This record gives sequence, C-alpha cells and structure tokens, in this order.
Amino acid sequence: MEAEFWLRKWEENDIFFHGHAANPLLVEYFKRLALPKGSRVFLPLCGKTLDIHWLLANGYRVAGAELSTIAIEQLFTELGVEPAIAEIGDLDRYSAEGIDIFVGDIFDLSRDVLGPVDAIYDRAALVALPDTMRGRYAAHVTDITGNAPQLLICFDYDQTAQPGPPFSIDAAEVEGHYGAAYGLTQLARVEVAGGLKGKSPADEIVWLLK
Repeated sequence: MEAEFWLRKWEENDIFFHGHAANPLLVEYFKRLALPKGSRVFLPLCGKTLDIHWLLANGYRVAGAELSTIAIEQLFTELGVEPAIAEIGDLDRYSAEGIDIFVGDIFDLSRDVLGPVDAIYDRAALVALPDTMRGRYAAHVTDITGNAPQLLICFDYDQTAQPGPPFSIDAAEVEGHYGAAYGLTQLARVEVAGGLKGKSPADEIVWLLK
C-alpha cells in the first residue's frame, strides 16, 4: 500500500492489525532461530507491536523499521522509556537501552545505518505490501541484514474473498522471494480462529528461513 494509507491508519487510530498480546506463534516458534540472549532481532514495519515487549523481556535486543512516528511514540510510551532521537539522513532513529527503531521509509534504511542483526522476525511486513512491492521488499531486507535467518509469518486464504491487507502469500510466493537466498522450512500451519477479519477462512503459516 502507499505510505499515505498506513499513515492515515495511525492518524485515525484505525489499527485493526495491532494485537493485544505477543503473537502466540512468536512465543512458540521463536526458539527455532536458536539465538543466544542478547541477540539483535530486526522487525520490519513493526508498528508498536507487543512482540517487541516480549523480545525485550526475554533478553533480546530489538531493531525495527516503521513508517509512522505516531506508532513509535506510542511504543516508547507503552514501554515506559524516553528515547533518544537522532536524524540520520531521511530517517529518525529512536533509541533506548536494547532498542533502536528507524522511522521513515524502510527502503531508505541501509545496512550501515541498521547495523548488525542476528535474525529477522517478519509478522507484519511482507503481508502488508501489495504484490508489486513484495519482491523489492524481500530483496532489500535480505540485503540490509546480510541474509540473516528469519522467522516469517504469512496468511494463506482466498484473496478473491476480500482485499488485503493483510495479503495472502502462499508457499510458491515465499519460495519465489526467498528460495535463492535461504533454505525454507514450514514450521506450522494454523487456522485463524473465526476467519480473517471474521470473514474469510484463513491459515497462518510459520516459516523458518536459514
């Protein structure tokens, strides 16, 4: 979607996509990344997800990228932390102990600015982008993280039943985006209780990319 779409969602507090607890699939399958405590995990298009709270509470460091300043101001308020804010090119970096969030267009985020990361956790980025942007996004994230291993969560449903986001991304598409750079393992396929947005039968697919 265009940047204005997501900025408007945050401005209007229309954040249906924001969960009220850490994602159960993160909690169950994060260990499959086999990361030692203190590892730095990158969350693209992170919003103010409570997955960040879970990662910090469990001893991991977090790096994130997010378009909306509103989302990140709310994130740090809810963490109870006052961030240091620095302008880096076209991005603003919000930092505190164990966390760095880069606010702006993710395509403006370079490997040098992001710094080293040990893994990627993508629950909200690939599924948020239209098909015309997903290939570019996947290549960019792979590049700026130095091909870091990834825990990826996608939705699979009949896209004709309703428009995204979140968009439906099947196994063939995941292979198309990431198969050249990673070995892919499907860890789980879980039915979405009540259907996607209460309308369409859907599954969440958990992928491990290494």
